[in-house]
Amino acid sequence: MNFLLETLMVLGMTLYYNLETLFRLIVPQRRKSVAGETVLITGAGSGLGRGLALEFGKLGARLVLWDINQDGIKETARLVMERHNARANTYVCDCGDRDEVYRVADQVKREVGDVTILINNAGIVTGKKFLDSPDALIEKTMAVNTMAHFWMYKAFLPAMIAGNHGHVVSIASSAGLIGVNALADYCASKFGAVGFAESMALELLAIGAEQVKTTIVCPFFINTGMFDGATTKWPRLMPILEQDYACRKITDAILRDQVYLYMPRSVYLVIALKNILPIKIGVLLGQYLGAFEFMAQFKGRAKKSQ
Repeated sequence: MNFLLETLMVLGMTLYYNLETLFRLIVPQRRKSVAGETVLITGAGSGLGRGLALEFGKLGARLVLWDINQDGIKETARLVMERHNARANTYVCDCGDRDEVYRVADQVKREVGDVTILINNAGIVTGKKFLDSPDALIEKTMAVNTMAHFWMYKAFLPAMIAGNHGHVVSIASSAGLIGVNALADYCASKFGAVGFAESMALELLAIGAEQVKTTIVCPFFINTGMFDGATTKWPRLMPILEQDYACRKITDAILRDQVYLYMPRSVYLVIALKNILPIKIGVLLGQYLGAFEFMAQFKGRAKKSQ
């Protein structure tokens, strides 16, 4: 096809996709059913992972819960049964350990079967300035927040591709879109998670696995305990999100096959401005939004595992 025809085709499709986007603002995509789907959630022992387990348990999904904290996932499984009469298979796994991920993944395949919805949620945060961060914690942050996604995809994606059916979700962060003072290692790990998820989405399209969907979630701070002490200068503009609200929004995005979910909506504007403003104005905007002081009073929780 020559240059002129391809250019006209791209212009025509661009117009069509813009109209489709406007239409979807009025008539949202229908939610799909996840009843009977096998949903694996990492970091399911507390916080966001526990909330997502409760959401998908309510929808009739078969749950597979992973966490490094055995007591935590047992409690999550108990709550799922108590509230929604849904059973959950629980597995203790350090997602930052490649060999352990592969070992537990093989166990899941034997005992439960193929996973059809994978939610990479496990994460940790040091909350220290870079030069104050111990090397071991930096390595662990990268292992859990980034590299774990590689091993989870390797373990569970082949079956999804073979059946051209599935959904892979990356719970990243708005800190994976823009740098934040005192979160250098965390930002780097989440930038890596976002870049990997975006690249894999394109790879799936390129090989024709169009029914293996992807969702990338980039929220501001969520009130799960993981970021206890973190603050926001303008809570009406950049609120610290409540866990139940975040879980509902993430679940809805998955059910609608939404590719990106940023929370709150102001994050969309901040990222757009970052990419078009001169650097000095971007820094000025960061100061105005309080980005330099987000972590000034950070405490975290005793066990920083999500």
